[in-house]
Amino acid sequence: MSPTPAPQPSPDPAPAHPAPLLHTAAALRDLPRRGGARAVVMTMGALHEGHATLVRTARRRVGPDGQVVVTVFVNPLQFGAGEDLDRYPRTLDADVELAVAAGAEVVFAPSVEEVYPGGEPQIRIAAGPMGTRLEGASRPGHFDGVLTVVAKLLHLTAPDIAFFGEKDAQQLAVITRMAADLNFPVEIVGVPTVREDDGLALSSRNRYLSSPERRTALALSAALFAARDRLTAEEALRARAASAGHPAQDRSAALAAIGEDRAAADAHAVAYAAAGPPHGPSVARAAARAVLEDAAHLDPPLALDYLALVDPSDFTEIPDGYQGEGILAVAAKVGTTRLIDNIRLVFGAPPPQDEAAHRAAPRSGGTMPDPGAPGTSAAPATPPSTPQGPLGVTR
Repeated sequence: MSPTPAPQPSPDPAPAHPAPLLHTAAALRDLPRRGGARAVVMTMGALHEGHATLVRTARRRVGPDGQVVVTVFVNPLQFGAGEDLDRYPRTLDADVELAVAAGAEVVFAPSVEEVYPGGEPQIRIAAGPMGTRLEGASRPGHFDGVLTVVAKLLHLTAPDIAFFGEKDAQQLAVITRMAADLNFPVEIVGVPTVREDDGLALSSRNRYLSSPERRTALALSAALFAARDRLTAEEALRARAASAGHPAQDRSAALAAIGEDRAAADAHAVAYAAAGPPHGPSVARAAARAVLEDAAHLDPPLALDYLALVDPSDFTEIPDGYQGEGILAVAAKVGTTRLIDNIRLVFGAPPPQDEAAHRAAPRSGGTMPDPGAPGTSAAPATPPSTPQGPLGVTR
């Protein structure tokens, strides 16, 4: 009889994290740099497909010889009194798995004591006037906290390029301005917003929404798409007026006189579009506000914080007659969950078709969640006029 073989030791379990997970600045300093560029994607964890898009965009940009570092840090400085710091989800194991699958080599997840070894810093970076508007007005001091931690993480990770999501448009703007004003040797890159199939912008806070709250939250993206569609119609009417061989007002009056009411109404719309300065900003605001006002009567209701159409350079409101790019931004609460969203609109000329698809469409298939070369989002080439489904740093 053959002797019973001795039991073999079980193989070592697979490591909990398939890529280096670093917790200290010293370990990050010891991380070898590759020959290519280093990119960083800053997050507060609870990663989702929007963050994965940031990481994939970073990976494509730096190529196989580059290095992608993802930071996971819930920054207490950017949470105000009564906000959800303790409630903010912490899912580090899942975050590492998602980051690595998307193309990251390293996840840097420091403790609060590691980032702020002396306690809350006495010296912080001030966001200036742009940081006091919209989100800054609703959350005083928020952007000072954002810029302070972003500056620290830029120093610690020492990247060549940093990627942030366009969903947090004001955050992206103040970070870009900080890097320029303070001569940070880093390129700041924005990555288009990633949306659910129903139009809701991806956010770590979406998980807080109940099913009825999520239906109400769709009003945010619906309002933005309504503004985009109304602006498109306004621009089309102005184009028709410009190409007409006779005054549109005369045509409207003539059609009304012979009883062609529908045609006369169409001609009157063309005449209105042709009169005076472009009305694009006001009609875009009105279209979005109508959707949001309806949502205030849903169950549960949407509680609007702000709707603003602003100049991307300083986040001041733009007037009628404005020519160029604007950002239509919205913030609202559904239940206890606060959501933000935005869309980029071009006044005076339509955006290139591929850019319009990137910036405005729901994905088919962003960011430091409060806190992303523009990357490619998984959006259909032709977005629907309204979100699909029943009627929202990182944030």
